[in-house]
Amino acid sequence: MTPESLPDESGPDRIDCGVLGPLRIGTGPRAEAVTVPPKIRTVLAMLVVHTDQVVPVSALMRELWQERPPVSGLRTLQTYVLNCRKLLSRLTGLPAPAITQDVLVTRAGGYGLNGAHVRLDWLEFQRLAERGVRVLATGDEPGGIELLDEALGLWHGNALADVPAGPVLESRRRLYEESRLGVIGSLAEARIRAGLHQEAITQLAAATSEYALHEGLHAHYIRALALGGRRAEALGVFQSLRARLISEIGIEPGHPLQQLQLTVLNSGSLGM
Repeated sequence: MTPESLPDESGPDRIDCGVLGPLRIGTGPRAEAVTVPPKIRTVLAMLVVHTDQVVPVSALMRELWQERPPVSGLRTLQTYVLNCRKLLSRLTGLPAPAITQDVLVTRAGGYGLNGAHVRLDWLEFQRLAERGVRVLATGDEPGGIELLDEALGLWHGNALADVPAGPVLESRRRLYEESRLGVIGSLAEARIRAGLHQEAITQLAAATSEYALHEGLHAHYIRALALGGRRAEALGVFQSLRARLISEIGIEPGHPLQQLQLTVLNSGSLGM
């Protein structure tokens, strides 16, 4: 095949794959949510999250049917892969032979998505987040904040939100969400250190609504509110979280959060 039939690796025609939200495929601004049957979405998601790796047929079949694949499972999987190739061709405008030969390729024992022609939002998120943390470590708060904020801007909802997940994709979802929580926390800390309390409050109000039982995010939220002169609201956040923890999982807030409440009550130093 000729080089002209493939997307420019650095240009706007490179295939964009999104897993930080509903599964999205396309090129540049034309990337769109994938509207195909659920099991085909599962196959495509498995290939996307393992870009540049061979995904064994056995792993794909387990993800689709756990330990009880149908007798026709292999043939059905081959049909799903064919449909994935057709979808990639339609969304990207690349001819079907280019997809088969160079993008979604058949390898010994499985299938693989060629990373030379794919831009994955998860990898971009990691790159921005790691760079942001390094910049913060140099003392450049504005630069680090900007990079972490850009990283979080890549999210469009919960990871792989519309993909039926087996054990592999479910573990990837947890990995992505934990990484997101870590960046939210780092960004909140940086904003608080920089005195950007209102920006931190706005971010954390949304994050604690989404992660309603996450004590770490609530601790950041309480500190931001208290440092922003809103002690009563900070204490209200603690009480609301405590009530949810007791009601939903039968536990009290952890010791660090209880100590933070006492510090706010006593108008003590909240540290940075």
